[in-house]
Amino acid sequence: METTTQHAGVYIPPPILGLGVFLLSIFLQKNFPINQEIFNHSIFHFMGYVFVIISFIFGIPGVYRFRKTGNTIETFKAATSLQTTGMYAISRNPMYVGLVCMYFGISLLIKSNWAVLLVILFIALLRYYVIRREENYLKHAFGEEYLQYLNKVNRWIGKKQDV
Repeated sequence: METTTQHAGVYIPPPILGLGVFLLSIFLQKNFPINQEIFNHSIFHFMGYVFVIISFIFGIPGVYRFRKTGNTIETFKAATSLQTTGMYAISRNPMYVGLVCMYFGISLLIKSNWAVLLVILFIALLRYYVIRREENYLKHAFGEEYLQYLNKVNRWIGKKQDV
């Protein structure tokens, strides 16, 4: 893992990772088709829109908070501040929650079994390539403040329960 003290060491932007997984799903569907009849039910179409809307609910405030505080969304640059308020009070990674919801929603809307299946790969790439590096970096960059935040807010969604 290439975390540095200057930045998280994530050189492939998370949206590009999602696009790569999505393109892989298109390749797989073309060369190893899976019957797409399951998604012909209108509930999946509706769920697709719901997930796209959820992606905006999480993603836009996450990006806005970064911009408002002068922080960068570029994962290969140093963070200038620790985000803990707004959407960051209920998710340590609202932009990634938004990306996963967008990917999943579009997958349902286009009725792609491979894309739906590969959402697991996308989540794994985010978790192990991006988030793990970012968390290690933030521990070094913000120390105790970040550790306290880790104990209050879940990685994906939700506040932690007091024990």
